[in-house]
This record gives sequence, structure tokens and C-alpha cells, in this order.
Amino acid sequence: MKYLLTGATGELGTYALHYLKEQVELNEIVVLARTEEKAAILREHGVEVRICDFGDYASLIEAFNGIDRLLFVSSQPGAAVSRGEQHKNVVNAAKKTGISFIAYTSFPKGAESKSPLAQDHILTEQLISESNISHTFLRNNWYIENEKDTLNAAVAGHPFTYSAGDGKTGWALKREYAEAAVNVLTGQASTPEVLELSGNPITYVELAEALKIASGTAFEVIKMNDSDYQTALTNNAIPESVVGFILMIQNDIRNGELDVMSDDFEQTLGKPLTPLVDALKEFLQK
Repeated sequence: MKYLLTGATGELGTYALHYLKEQVELNEIVVLARTEEKAAILREHGVEVRICDFGDYASLIEAFNGIDRLLFVSSQPGAAVSRGEQHKNVVNAAKKTGISFIAYTSFPKGAESKSPLAQDHILTEQLISESNISHTFLRNNWYIENEKDTLNAAVAGHPFTYSAGDGKTGWALKREYAEAAVNVLTGQASTPEVLELSGNPITYVELAEALKIASGTAFEVIKMNDSDYQTALTNNAIPESVVGFILMIQNDIRNGELDVMSDDFEQTLGKPLTPLVDALKEFLQK
């Protein structure tokens, strides 16, 4: 059996490679890299590395040769080749080379989501479904690490600010999402078509209170409107493009796009998620 992991140099992929090495033999693992420089880092793990780019269909055909099961970590938007086109290349190459199973890191709620962030994922889910390749959509909620600037600033004595109102998010550690993905990839967990992987949905106020306990730090928690939050972010030298992204996420959370109740995560891990205070302590120790 050959397992292929994409995005192996990213944070999620690095965790996934760690868990995959615990479950299968090294000679069963293949990872992708875009450059020889990144490949060298991955080869230190003792795994086979193949060079390819999602924007280059021919390189994907070569890289997917002989692969049985694929962990398809979604690419980042904003490249020269659109994420939609990249993902189309991946799915077409997987079909062409006879890959038997795809685990794809998607977005909460699938086609029901109204988030701008969900649109490429909705398209990719459709492409995978139409490919007739067996698959599981890993609809990852939100990583605690995504809030690193807010969390670290608060612990450093700055106000904990947000504009998402009373919207709820299913935060969990990135490593837990990676472990769940690998359990699905290797068949250690059940592989239904959809897994809504979400922690217990909570508000920013609840997240802040947990952070106070985890850090032993007191700080002010300020709920803002988008305009004031935009000003605060800009005053903290956050680039305009990043500010726009942050406000979009705040709007999604306010509108319930990340408010997902599901026990899929713990079922897939085969154990409870790390309690929030403990997860925040772990985050702060990184």
C-alpha cells in the first residue's frame, strides 16, 4: 500500500506526516514537495519525496504513479494558478492514475456554507464526487493556531479584541485535525463521505476566559464592530490584505458559518479532544 501526503511542509502536513509514520511503514509513505529545497527537509524523515506542483498537471501524473490512498491537503489561495484550477488538476490526476481513495481537507458545512472561503472547497468536493473515487471530506472547523495573534497579544497584556459578536467556533488544535486525517487515510477510523470535524462551539468571550485560566493572565476583552476592529488591526500594522481576511472570518463566525455541533471528531480520533484550557496551554508553550 502506498499513501501519499500533500502539503507535507506546512504545519498541518508536518503533523500528519508524524502520525502517518506511527501507523505505517516508511516505505509505504510518499510526500510531495514543490522544490528540491523543501524536498531535502522532508527526506530527513526517511520518506520518499516526489517533486510536483498542483498547477502542473503533468507533474501530478508522474507524482501520483503507484499511489493507492491520498491525503489531499487543500492548497492556499492566491497563487498564479487559481486554487480551483489546482484542485481540478489534482482530482483529474488522481482519477487518471487510479488512486483508490481521497481524504480531502474541506470547509465546514460543505455546499450549505455561504462563506467566501468555502467556494473552492465546494467545487473540489463536487469534482471528487464526480470522479467516482472513494473519498471522505474532512470538513475542518478552525484551528486554535489561527488565533495566534489575538491570543499572544492578550497574554502579552494587550486587549483581547474581536468583532464576531456572539458567533461560535469549533476551535481545536491543528495536530488533532492532522491525527484525525491520518486515521481516515489509513483506515484506522471509519470513512463516511463527510466528517464534520469540530470542537465544542464557543464564543470569543468563552475562548478569552479559557485563555485567562491557561495563561494565568488578566486582560481586557473588547467586542468591537467591524469598523473599529479594522482600525485597531490597521493601527497594529496588520497588512490591508490580511485585515480584509480577518474581517471576513469574523463575519463568517458572526453568521454561524463555523457553529457546527458534531461528535465526528472524537469518533475519528477514538478519544476525547484535548480540553480547551489544556489545548491553550499547549499552544502557549510552542
